[in-house]
Amino acid sequence: MAREAIDVAGGADHPLGIVALCILLGALGVARGLSGGAYRYLLFKLSLRIDSELRMIISRHLSRLSFSFYDRSSSGDIISRANTDIRSIQILFAFAPMLGMAVLTFFLAFGFMLWIHVPLTFVALATLPVATLLGNRFRNRFLPLSWIIQGRSAEVAAVVDENVNGTRVVKSFAAERAEIAKLARAARRLQWASATSVDVRARYNPLLEALPRIAMGLVLVYGGWLAINGQVSVGTLFAFAAYIIMLQLPFRMFGFIVMQSQRAAASAERIFQVLDTPPEITSPPGALVLERAEALLTFDDVTFAYGRAQGRSAVPVLDRFSMRVAPGETVALVGPTGCGKSTAARLAARFYDVSGGTVRLAGHDVRDLDLESLRRNVVVAFDEPFLFSASLRDNIAFGRPDAPLAEVISAARTAQIHDTVASLPEGYDTIVGERGYTLSGGQRQRIALARALLMDPAVLILDDALSAVDMGVEAAIGAALARRRGCGATLLIAHRLSTISLADRVVFTEGGRVVATGTHAELMAAQTSYVQVLADAEAREAQGRRGDADLPAGSLAAEGAAP
Repeated sequence: MAREAIDVAGGADHPLGIVALCILLGALGVARGLSGGAYRYLLFKLSLRIDSELRMIISRHLSRLSFSFYDRSSSGDIISRANTDIRSIQILFAFAPMLGMAVLTFFLAFGFMLWIHVPLTFVALATLPVATLLGNRFRNRFLPLSWIIQGRSAEVAAVVDENVNGTRVVKSFAAERAEIAKLARAARRLQWASATSVDVRARYNPLLEALPRIAMGLVLVYGGWLAINGQVSVGTLFAFAAYIIMLQLPFRMFGFIVMQSQRAAASAERIFQVLDTPPEITSPPGALVLERAEALLTFDDVTFAYGRAQGRSAVPVLDRFSMRVAPGETVALVGPTGCGKSTAARLAARFYDVSGGTVRLAGHDVRDLDLESLRRNVVVAFDEPFLFSASLRDNIAFGRPDAPLAEVISAARTAQIHDTVASLPEGYDTIVGERGYTLSGGQRQRIALARALLMDPAVLILDDALSAVDMGVEAAIGAALARRRGCGATLLIAHRLSTISLADRVVFTEGGRVVATGTHAELMAAQTSYVQVLADAEAREAQGRRGDADLPAGSLAAEGAAP
C-alpha cells in the first residue's frame, strides 16, 4: 500500500488516488495498533495465568512430598525453584509468542518481496545463513551457563534463608563475619557465572542485531542502482526498506529469546526434578478412613533406618521395637539420646514407613489408612514447635481453622497458656513474630500443645514437647490432660522425671529395642541404665536452670519459664 502511494505521489497512475490510499494506510495503522494492544494484553494475561498455575502445581506437589525429601533438600533451593525458576518460564511464555508472530511476519514479508523483485529479495536475505550459524553457537554456549546461574542463585538463596532463620544462632556464636564471608563466596560464584553469560551475550547479540542492518545496506546499494537504471520504482525501494525492517524483528528478538529459552530450559529441568520426585508416603488405593479411631497404638517388631550410606543399608534406629499404648493410658517412652524415641513418634504418624514390622492404630496397619484421617487421629507435638507469623488464635486453630473461640480457649487453658495470652493487649489476636520468637521457648511449646489438643486426637504424642516448661506448670498441664483426655491415649517421649511422673507406665528403650517396661519405681529398682539416663537428664536440667537464672527479670522469656 505504501509502495503504491509513493509511486502515485511520484506521478504514477492508480485507480484509488493518493487521498484514498492515505486514508487506507491510516486505517491499517489504527487497526494494527488496536490488534497489537489486544494481542499483548491477552498474551501477558495468559503468561501470568501460566505462572500462577505452575506455582500451584509445584506447591501442591511439595505438600505431598515426604519428610525424606526435605531431609536432603535445603529450603533456599526449594524456594528458588518455586519462585525464580518459575519466573524464568513465565517470561519465556510472555515473549516467545511474539517471536512466533515476528517469524510469521518474516515469511509474509519474504513472500511479498519475492513477488516484487526476486534478485533484490535474495540480496536482503544474504546474511541469514550467518545469523543461523551464530544463533546456534550462542545457544550451545548459553545453555550450560543458564543451568549454572540457576543453581548458584539457589545457593545464595539457601545461605540467606539459613541466616535469616538461624539469626539467633549466628549472633549467639558471633559468627556474623563468617556467614557474611560464606555469602560473599556464594555471591562471587554467582557473579562469575553471570559475568560469563554477559560476556557471551556481548559477543553474539551485537552481531545478531547488526546482520539485518548489513542486509539493509546491501539492499540500498543494489536497489539504488536498480532505481537509477529504472528497473525498480522509488516506491518499490521504499517497500523493500520497510520489509527489511519487518525482517529485522526476528533477528532483534532472536538473541533475547535464545537467552531466555536457555534459561527457561534450565529452570524447567530444575522444576521437573522436583515434580518427578514421587512422594514416598501416600494413601493406598481404597484406603480406610477413620473418623474417630480407637485409641490403641501398637508397634510390632518394628525395624527402621534412615536412608542408605554408601550403597549399604544404614544402621537401624529401631530394631524389632515392640510397644503398646492402650486407650485411656499415658505411657512415657524413655531412653538415652539416639535410641529411636522420636523416630517411633514419626512412624506412628507415618511421616516415614517402617522397614520391617508393623505400626497399628486401632488394629489397622497405618499403611492401610488414609493419611489425612491417620494424622487427625495421631497428632505429634514436637520439642521445637513451629509457630506461624499469624495471631495466637490462628496458630492454636491451625489444624481446625473453623474452631470456635471457646474451644481455642479451652485448649489453651489445658496447656496452661490462657492466662499469658489473656494478659496481652490484643489477647488471642496478638500477632507473633517469625517462627514465634517473640515468645519464650516454654510459651511456644504450650501454644503448640494447645494446637495439638484442639485436634482432640485419639493418640496424642508429646515428643519432649514440655522440655522448656517449668516443672510447676508441667504438673498443672499433666493434671489438666488427665481430666481432658478421657479414653484417648497419650505417649510422652521424655527425659526428665517431672514429665515421666505424669505417666501410668514407663517403657525404657536402648539401642532401638524395648528393654523394660513397668512403673517408674519398678524400673528404678531393676534397671541401672534407666537410673543413669535420668541422672544425665537431671544434670542437663540443672545446667539449663542455671542458664535461665541469667534472664532479666520481667522479660517475656523469663515469664515463659515461670508458672
